[in-house]
Amino acid sequence: MDLGLKGKVALVAGASQGMGRATALGFSREGAKVSICARGEAALNEAAEMIRKETGGEVLAMVADMNKAADIQRFVSKTAEHFGRLDIVVNNAGGPPPGEFMKFTDEDWDNAFRLSFMSTMRMTRESVPHMRKVGGGRVINITSYSVKEPIAGLVLSNAIRSGVIGMAKTLSRELAKDNILINNICPGRIDTERAQKLNKARADRVKRPVEEINREMAAEVPLGRYGTAEETADLIVFLGSERASYITGTTIQIDGGLVRGIQ
Repeated sequence: MDLGLKGKVALVAGASQGMGRATALGFSREGAKVSICARGEAALNEAAEMIRKETGGEVLAMVADMNKAADIQRFVSKTAEHFGRLDIVVNNAGGPPPGEFMKFTDEDWDNAFRLSFMSTMRMTRESVPHMRKVGGGRVINITSYSVKEPIAGLVLSNAIRSGVIGMAKTLSRELAKDNILINNICPGRIDTERAQKLNKARADRVKRPVEEINREMAAEVPLGRYGTAEETADLIVFLGSERASYITGTTIQIDGGLVRGIQ
């Protein structure tokens, strides 16, 4: 299937590792030009070089912190200036730390809001004018299955990521006239660095070996395993493609059947 991505420009945040890196690689394999960012320069440059070697595609790499409005503005504007267009934005900024509600301060909530909500809002707001110039675009937000089924010990993520879903649904209607499609994906238990850190935190909290926690978490998934970053990237690349031209305003889980709810 030709996804119609040749010559398109995809901007992927948080792309030095995990789902972000796999997504940038996926777009490049389909012929898109990619712009990637992360806070750590060494890992970012390593990811960019890996993508270039594997695909022969054009990759622009910029150090940027999704907590900083100026960095987001520079990332988007430099991408559009370098490639001459912008078609796809993948919002990805990691996630807030785990913990109990009564132990979080106002500063913790402010930090989580900037990371998980404001970064998505700012990236989208900066990108829309460039998408309008080329007759449309795609915005894909990487959230979490916590927006479908709240996860114990992740109150910051449960609360703030749900706000992203509300914003995206609103924008999907507001920007439909511009042919800008907005969708969310909700990864379940995906084998990434963040998942490993969360399992380690849980193991420390209950004073059990992390290997036991890993096995238990995988066993709760009907497919019996963690998903991969590449499997998640396949969904994102499809949503960013011409083949997904009638999909907007959706929140799609990719979780091996983990979420028990009907919707």
